[in-house]
Amino acid sequence: MNPVSEEELHAYVDGQLDATRHAAVALFLAAQPEAAARVAAYRRQNEMLHAAFDPVLAEPLPSLAKPRPFRFMPQFRLAAALGWLTLGGLLGWFMHGSGSSRPTDFAAMPKQAAIAHAVYTPEVRHPVEVGAEQEAHLTAWLSKRLGIPLRVPQLNAIGFQLVGGRLLPGESGPAAQFMYQNSQGQRLTLYLRTAQERNRETAFRYAQEGRVGVFYWVDGALGYAMSGEIERTQLLEAATLVYRELNS
Repeated sequence: MNPVSEEELHAYVDGQLDATRHAAVALFLAAQPEAAARVAAYRRQNEMLHAAFDPVLAEPLPSLAKPRPFRFMPQFRLAAALGWLTLGGLLGWFMHGSGSSRPTDFAAMPKQAAIAHAVYTPEVRHPVEVGAEQEAHLTAWLSKRLGIPLRVPQLNAIGFQLVGGRLLPGESGPAAQFMYQNSQGQRLTLYLRTAQERNRETAFRYAQEGRVGVFYWVDGALGYAMSGEIERTQLLEAATLVYRELNS
């Protein structure tokens, strides 16, 4: 049997393994109490995240035509989301340190990206920290915080213009989010964070988190996740455009 990686343990918890590999991991866990305990912790983390944010992911996006009056609950929801993102990072770091040296956070990336998408895309007045009119500053700032030169992909070819971006907490360090919007008010977000192994997973993968679809992949030193509440084929077109532009 092939060795079981930490990424496969996350995929096992998320139900992303094929039947053969699922059975192999189940046998591995039956013989490895320490790994089984980590898997149980991952499941508890997923349950907490789902309980906290499934209602947010299921909310329809509000109209962006008129600014919303200030309300307490969205601000509370934002603070709670950032807290859960940080908790996820701490749990991921702790579990990583207690077991294999293989990366543990790739399988969790679509959930993190979807939560960030659901929290920030409804915002009318403050959807981003730095607007598109300051793109050079945005790129330099986020590049410095992530410790790697970044480029801001453009999605104008498919009708989405850059709104801006922001800094986010990631599982193993800072993450970034770029936001795009089309003329109908639909929004897409691109979540980026440093990858712990270069070129480890270049193929696109798809995850559905509530109402949010996510295509995610690793390319070189960065992991990417394109999120949106649009048709899967349209989201794939956006992710493909990002990949091609960043590799041109």
